[in-house]
Amino acid sequence: MSGHHFDPRREASVVPPVQVFNAEGHSPFVLACDHASNRFPEPYGDLGLTPHQRLMHIAWDPGALGVALQLSERLDAALVASTVSRLIIDCNRRHDAPDLIPIISERTEIPGNKDVGDNERARRIGAYHEPFHAALQEVLDARRAAGLRTILVTVHSFTPVYKDVPRPWPIGLIHARDARFTAALRDALLEEDAGLNVGWNEPYSALNGVTYTLEHHGEERGLEATMIEIRHDEILEPEGVAEWAARLARCLEAALGARDNAAGSHPQPPFTTPAENLPRA
Repeated sequence: MSGHHFDPRREASVVPPVQVFNAEGHSPFVLACDHASNRFPEPYGDLGLTPHQRLMHIAWDPGALGVALQLSERLDAALVASTVSRLIIDCNRRHDAPDLIPIISERTEIPGNKDVGDNERARRIGAYHEPFHAALQEVLDARRAAGLRTILVTVHSFTPVYKDVPRPWPIGLIHARDARFTAALRDALLEEDAGLNVGWNEPYSALNGVTYTLEHHGEERGLEATMIEIRHDEILEPEGVAEWAARLARCLEAALGARDNAAGSHPQPPFTTPAENLPRA
């Protein structure tokens, strides 16, 4: 990076670091897609990776944005999506996370990230990480000011095999401390298809450090929230994207109805599970 003069204002004028779709959607759901893009902004070249590597799952969540966009349309829901590869910076990590700017992903080294110092780390946070979270915060703040009910749903995809270990679940659901909406969504999915292998806190759990967006914008605000992970071979083709978007739209609405029935149509304070009882991966 020493050979580049980086101006985040110029970069943002070319491609903004975040996109917001349907910001004033009427649905109670707000969607977030942290790993929507495999774009490498101009100053970073290819980070020493091949074109094939930049298309791999290490760089983004293939299919996740397609599902999120169709969910946004079907539900009339706001959607906030990052426009940069998670290899530049992972918007679903805390500022101090060791893998905020990964030097290795699964078994692939990221040469361009090996010598990132504090200044460059701060530069990427300011240029890409903070704008994503500021945009999501703005949507949520506007809804709170308007007195609108909000449930945060983050949309991701995962690889069928990780470090030679097969992952059998077509879909996984992840929660932080408040599991209630996630459980209602799982029940709705199984109500539609009792044979569906729904991963519960799979292929990751909160203890893997993958719930930053969920916790920061959901639970810290007292909102119900859930993280959806779809195995990416299910959503590589348009037909799969459409099928999963339709299924999830139905099941999210069914889960919402179930939560309303359970609460007697009156919101309840979040249930907090002690940290030691959080599910382990």
